[in-house]
Amino acid sequence: MNSDLTRATAAELADALANRTVSSVEVTQAHLDRIAAVDGQVHAYLHVDAEGALQAARSVDERRAAGEALPRLAGVPIAVKDVLTTRGIPTTCGSRTLEGWVPPYDATVVTRLRAEGMPILGKTNMDEFAMGSSTEHSAYGPTRNPWDLERIPGGSGGGSSAVVASFQAPLAIGTDTGGSIRQPAAVTGTVGTKPTYGGVSRYGLVALASSLDQAGPCARSVLDTALLHAVMAGHDPMDSTSIEAPVPPVVEAARNGDVSGMKIGVVRELGGEGYQAGVRARFDEAVKLLVDRGAEVVEVSCPNFDYALAAYYLILPSEASSNLAKFDAMRYGLRVSPDGIGDPSAEQVMAASRDAGFGDEVKRRIILGTYALSSGYYDAYYGSAQKVRTLIAQDFERAFSQVDVLVSPTAPTTAFRFGDKLDDPMAMYLNDIATIPANLAGVPGMSLPAGLADEDGLPAGIQILAPAMRDERLYTVGAALEQALAERWGGLLIDRAPQLDATTVKGA
Repeated sequence: MNSDLTRATAAELADALANRTVSSVEVTQAHLDRIAAVDGQVHAYLHVDAEGALQAARSVDERRAAGEALPRLAGVPIAVKDVLTTRGIPTTCGSRTLEGWVPPYDATVVTRLRAEGMPILGKTNMDEFAMGSSTEHSAYGPTRNPWDLERIPGGSGGGSSAVVASFQAPLAIGTDTGGSIRQPAAVTGTVGTKPTYGGVSRYGLVALASSLDQAGPCARSVLDTALLHAVMAGHDPMDSTSIEAPVPPVVEAARNGDVSGMKIGVVRELGGEGYQAGVRARFDEAVKLLVDRGAEVVEVSCPNFDYALAAYYLILPSEASSNLAKFDAMRYGLRVSPDGIGDPSAEQVMAASRDAGFGDEVKRRIILGTYALSSGYYDAYYGSAQKVRTLIAQDFERAFSQVDVLVSPTAPTTAFRFGDKLDDPMAMYLNDIATIPANLAGVPGMSLPAGLADEDGLPAGIQILAPAMRDERLYTVGAALEQALAERWGGLLIDRAPQLDATTVKGA
């Protein structure tokens, strides 16, 4: 029974809970048992809150037994990326700097999960302060891809994608600054959405780059992703960037999936050289399936996308150097006294603490961002990058005047092996080449499985992009494609993932 519960979709669990054929305590305990069985190999969780999750589950069961009308996902457990503050549960952002910190408040997204009645299983692993594309930059060790434990699960939100792909949670929250929901989804055979910037509150999301960060849902199906999106989204007066507008009808779109008459643009600049042959083949097949379902496909050019990577890696480090200045060892977090100094100054303690608390990638980006913002270089670097950002937004506007959505491969390759790109930052950054433009422009994007690459039998993802505040289009196209591919595969791609257990694990 536990095995069946962990492999059910969130929608199936919600129906079973509403019909009272299973209790939330049973569902939650099944996932806690699954975590105990396999997370020693996957290492997707940084903290598991078994007591808190079961307490929340019991509360839901009691309310349901009393006849109370409950929200759709009440009783369905969830995992949360460790970059969102959680009252009473440690939040580390994958960094030694925040080791042991327990926030006194919840992020708005977490508040909404609790209001929905969703037990929080724990906090998922991530690249330190969300800086990375492989989860190898976590101070607490890497998360492993459930399809092959010798390979990365994507990043920075590899923990959230991995808990879903290894059936340790039916749903998870991720965050996406340059692709950190979509790229992990692509390499783990799951579904992930970056909502329109401002569509989901950033209050309580520990900032990396404030103009780029966006929390979003991770799941194993398009409908599950939409159900979680609807819970997370909505205006929040605590967030000055929050959009005061109705939440797009994402659940209705996910249930519909009718693409007949839609115009779909294939982005010329997001394909070709540098893309793995198997990834490209699965993408082309997925596009053909959309045509078979009545969509019209045309090629679209967005020439300034060629400069997106360079602009992003000036804007992000600049904002990061400003945001991470708060970690000064004075108020909370790690504090280290410098060696050989009897009565150190605040500046000396700060320097020693940052040196000990921040990893190499964080230091690299802080140095780069501080330099880009420095006197004499601001206009040449940061200012120029912001101009390119405007040009990219204009490319999107022109493209969406011609088509309803844009599509591309999500990532240029399948999951690579640990260490392959760790010593080559530029090679690592290129993993985000297709996802970065959406963050620069603030438009929504989704990744869903397109199939397995011929070269290695690992998942490849297809990315769907829509105009700002038209998130429902992602779910319409995603649902149509998921249904078409499920008919070909005989079910969801994730159902073909290796069967991990406590004794037999590929790559362990």
